[in-house]
Amino acid sequence: MEHLGLLGLADSGHAALFAALTGQDVSAAAERILGQVAIPDDRLEQLAAMSESQKVVPATLQLAYLPGLSTEAGKGLGSRLLGSVRDSDALMLVVRADEGHEAARELAALEEELILADLESVESRVYKQRRAAKGDKALAPEIAALDRAEAVLSDGTPIYRGDLSDGDRALLAPAFLLTNKPALVVVNIGTEQLADAEALASPFGDDAFAVCIELEGDPDVVAAQGPERAELLADLGILESVVPRLARAALSLLGRRTFLTTGDKESRAWTFRAGAAAPECAGVIHSDLQRGFIRAEVIDWRELLEIGSWPKAKDAGKLRVEGKDYIVADGDVVEIRFNV
Repeated sequence: MEHLGLLGLADSGHAALFAALTGQDVSAAAERILGQVAIPDDRLEQLAAMSESQKVVPATLQLAYLPGLSTEAGKGLGSRLLGSVRDSDALMLVVRADEGHEAARELAALEEELILADLESVESRVYKQRRAAKGDKALAPEIAALDRAEAVLSDGTPIYRGDLSDGDRALLAPAFLLTNKPALVVVNIGTEQLADAEALASPFGDDAFAVCIELEGDPDVVAAQGPERAELLADLGILESVVPRLARAALSLLGRRTFLTTGDKESRAWTFRAGAAAPECAGVIHSDLQRGFIRAEVIDWRELLEIGSWPKAKDAGKLRVEGKDYIVADGDVVEIRFNV
């Protein structure tokens, strides 16, 4: 399963954000902790109500929490801890912007740790590949990409903000560079900054989020569910939680999309690789469905809700019959026909 690495400096508040997203308390953790994030999806809830489903299963993603990094000389925590998230598919970087903290400076400090770790990896990899290239000239493109990556990193720029081509970034994949991953910045704001949330996030990219982690990660709020959580947040001055939107943005950052299945027994959201064809999506449900794939019956979730039920949509001829080449769209409601 693809997963997101959650990183921050020691006092960034990212432990409380992890709790808000997963429900797990990691405040005393000294090593990497994995958690599951349920992705809120109003489409799924509406389909479940339509089908009177006995069970509702949201999509999930895996979040890897890393204890707060220290930038103090001699601590030696950066490389050791960062090595444990090299297998992450994307990064969520948490920085503080409340009193006494400057988000841009904190992001620079955090990125410096990532850059130093990546420089170490690049130097090790390029040395190894140069030796191997004496007997294998096919390694020359990767070595050239590593040289270009080293130049970018040495200039103090993470790969995700550098000018490397997509081709170069693909060639760097075997090095598992931290800054070669997609990254999402979360700005931890104070209660007095809620009105300025959008402006505080905007300098860090269109996809950045501002979250008042003090409130969203409050233990009482984390322990509450549904309407009770919304009521607690409203009492604290937050009319709409940012956490569900952040979870959905994290899923998108991982390059995942969602298709849905619905019936009286269960309505479920399934994640799939963006651009995947129907058989691959069938395999997300079960390998037998991919192996014996015949066709998929598909309808957009909005159209299905308008019609009122899957049987009604079928009787009205509104279900599209799609074959092996069909590229599944986010929000498709799907039923797989197969034979093994």
